[in-house]
Amino acid sequence: MELKQGTLDLLILRILLSGKRHGYGIVKRIQFLSNEMLNVGQGSMYPALHRLERKGWVKSSREETEKGKVTKFYRLTARGRKQVEKEKQAWHDFISVINRVLEEG
Repeated sequence: MELKQGTLDLLILRILLSGKRHGYGIVKRIQFLSNEMLNVGQGSMYPALHRLERKGWVKSSREETEKGKVTKFYRLTARGRKQVEKEKQAWHDFISVINRVLEEG
């Protein structure tokens, strides 16, 4: 299932709320939580992470993994934590409006 435009940022922010992850780890977590229904490609994930970093919502750092490989990890900033709540509220408002139209349409 393809993600609707604008939802990837929210999903990334929400995943990072629980702690730092590398890009592939975020992809795998989204797939796991969606029961493999949502597929996010690298062509979407990394531009989204860079966009979130430019906005100051995410910060990256290079760290060594347990296997000794240096990998780029992403974590939420204080601004990113605040943005998660704004994005979640906007998403709930959007769904409410769509449901109202579907029910009344």
